[in-house]
Amino acid sequence: MAQAESIDHPFLDQIQRQSLLVGVVALAACVAGAMLSPEQFFRSYLFGYLFWIGIALGSIALVMLHHVVGGGWGFLIRRLLEAASRTMPLMALLFIPILAGMHYIYIWTHADLVAVDEILQHKQPYLNVPFFITRALVYFLIWTGMVFFLSRWSLEQDRTGDLSLSRRLQMLSGPGLLLYGITVTFASIDWVMSLEPHWFSTIYGLLFIIGQVLATMAFAIVMVAKLSDRKPLSDLASPKHLRDLGTLMFAFVMLWAYFSFSQWLIIWAGDLPEENSWYLSRIKGGWGWIALAVILFHFVLPFSLLLSRQIKRRAKVMMGVAIGMLFMRLVDLFWIVTPAFGGHGSHSAPVHIHWMDLAAPIGIGGLWLAFFAWQLKGKSLTPIKDPGLEEVLASAEGH
Repeated sequence: MAQAESIDHPFLDQIQRQSLLVGVVALAACVAGAMLSPEQFFRSYLFGYLFWIGIALGSIALVMLHHVVGGGWGFLIRRLLEAASRTMPLMALLFIPILAGMHYIYIWTHADLVAVDEILQHKQPYLNVPFFITRALVYFLIWTGMVFFLSRWSLEQDRTGDLSLSRRLQMLSGPGLLLYGITVTFASIDWVMSLEPHWFSTIYGLLFIIGQVLATMAFAIVMVAKLSDRKPLSDLASPKHLRDLGTLMFAFVMLWAYFSFSQWLIIWAGDLPEENSWYLSRIKGGWGWIALAVILFHFVLPFSLLLSRQIKRRAKVMMGVAIGMLFMRLVDLFWIVTPAFGGHGSHSAPVHIHWMDLAAPIGIGGLWLAFFAWQLKGKSLTPIKDPGLEEVLASAEGH
């Protein structure tokens, strides 16, 4: 059995220092911008926040998926995903500005609008501030609880070699995946779909679930590519396992495209004004060009590239594909979130990218990456006492 080995601290220290500096500067700029335009600040902050909590949540899902189905791909990225999932306390803290700015973000918090809108009155038992905050608290308690046990038992197995912990992790992960799906679905409804409370989609939660897992897989591939020449990942990161990661990302790209097309087809075929207005506001005023970019660079290009076995076996090329996917996930979220603040249907506002739309994701991401690097310190980058690791090592040596 190989010995536990963690990344050298200077490498992590560099990531932590640089990310923290960039994050603090960018968020400080956003705070200054909030003094001039609080409405824009909170809207940009929500968009940036959704991207980074998506990677934290997707990490929880992929860790549990690995415990349920196994596979060499999971051993390669499991410790990275566990560290990413342990950023959940930070994300809970960073959710406070959204609660503070609810009046600037959600129209259903305006009593005068609710008083004259029958639909908002009908939804008021669900869409009200106290219940919104309560649900958010429940989501974070559930997510943090899952992270606690997944990380604790996994790291405990490294210390003790207790093989029964693998079974315990598997038993938690099955129901945990179901709980993840339910909570993320309701969170996406609360935090994003309620931006336009007159509109609804029954497939909306699935789009966010697949988007989160896809962004997480892309992030994990970037980290593996950066660390593949460093022990201990250099002992595991064989071309075969890199290909497996690429194949999984390919599958999630396909799933995202399938659910996105299904939602569009169902709504467009129904041809109801209260439903297709959501797409109209994301096509007019220049938004259609962003929609086209999402189709081409979020689906067509990665789909074409990931068909190649050779591309999926080359770490640096895969890192480029994954970075492109992360960027397009950010663009897709911008296309989903921002038009909600500009009107509906033919009254949609033209595309306008405010500087805080760039600074907020950078600021939140800087803090997130610094916290992520801190969580990796002093821990083995491989689940060294997991009973399935020997088979993975043998497979790596054979390729």
